[in-house]
Amino acid sequence: MHPMIDFKYARKRKELADLMQEKGIRDPRVLAAINKIERHKFIPDSALHSHAYEDKAFPIGAGQTISHPYTVSFQSQLLEVKPGDKILEIGTGSGYQAAVLAELGADLYTIERQKELYDKTTPFLKSLGYTNIKFYYGDGYLGKPAFAPFDKIIITAAAPEIPTKLLDQLKIGGILVIPLDDKQGAQDMLRLTKIGSKEFKREEFEKFAFVPMLKGQAE
Repeated sequence: MHPMIDFKYARKRKELADLMQEKGIRDPRVLAAINKIERHKFIPDSALHSHAYEDKAFPIGAGQTISHPYTVSFQSQLLEVKPGDKILEIGTGSGYQAAVLAELGADLYTIERQKELYDKTTPFLKSLGYTNIKFYYGDGYLGKPAFAPFDKIIITAAAPEIPTKLLDQLKIGGILVIPLDDKQGAQDMLRLTKIGSKEFKREEFEKFAFVPMLKGQAE
């Protein structure tokens, strides 16, 4: 899928995948994606490229960050992605999480509210050869009802509440992974599995730190 692989950071990518495994990531396909994707290319400041394979967040513009690799790996593992799953991602950001989901074989619909990031990330991910990602500029709270229902939905920003419109766009048996604000400056990672039209199984995992999920779209 990637015609030009830069071997400069191959060892660092392998070390990052090994670190994810040490931290508890068990899904071999998620680990393979972390080992394959060239994270440095998702970070605009080339001065930071030598640090790209550390488990850290970095600025990507528009007041946003590329998430920690562990956060991306953890959310991806919770989604239990199967090839061909129709997945809605709220918050394209740098595109790193989208690339991981694409590597896992997702049929991905991704929404970004920051025009600057949407304009930058869309052609960038296309240049990497991902044909299974559809890009949208808009308000993530509204989802994409025209393409619902989705097998899985992932939110990559701190949500003040669980958006009901997104729950409605999940198929029965589908999974929503969302970092929900705990009102103390951190987020509880939740996995909601839809077991009836208004009934959900709720699982709570460890705490994370995300930038806030905002309504509307920004120029």
